[in-house]
Amino acid sequence: MPTLFTRIIEGEIPGTFVWRDDLCVAFLSINPLRRGHTLVVPKLEIDHWIDCPPELSNHLFTVAGHIGMALHNVFQPTRVGLMIAGLEVPHMHIHVVPMDGMHDLDFSNAASSVEREDLDDAARAIRKELEVMGLPGASG
Repeated sequence: MPTLFTRIIEGEIPGTFVWRDDLCVAFLSINPLRRGHTLVVPKLEIDHWIDCPPELSNHLFTVAGHIGMALHNVFQPTRVGLMIAGLEVPHMHIHVVPMDGMHDLDFSNAASSVEREDLDDAARAIRKELEVMGLPGASG
């Protein structure tokens, strides 16, 4: 049975995408820790990050770096945090989160819901910045 993330990647469940390439996608979290909270997800279903092939892992972290730079430029946080938690969905994913303090990485502070318009506005700004950066993976 496909994971929730595979169903999003395949378009069965809506997602707010900011990146898509042959190996991975990136889309906004529907329970964001902060505005712009993005998940970088391999297309290949890998449950635990330690099982990720090194080449794919390198690619995911490179994409996370691009997303992080775009988040930094768009939202102007103090830092951009990066985290692999992996308990909520059995499909490896990297959280890229604009942050001003460690409390911004606390999942107990995650929004329980977010307006579609807010997600779309944030995604447009992130995609625009990725395009300005000259990155070919920016995707709507």
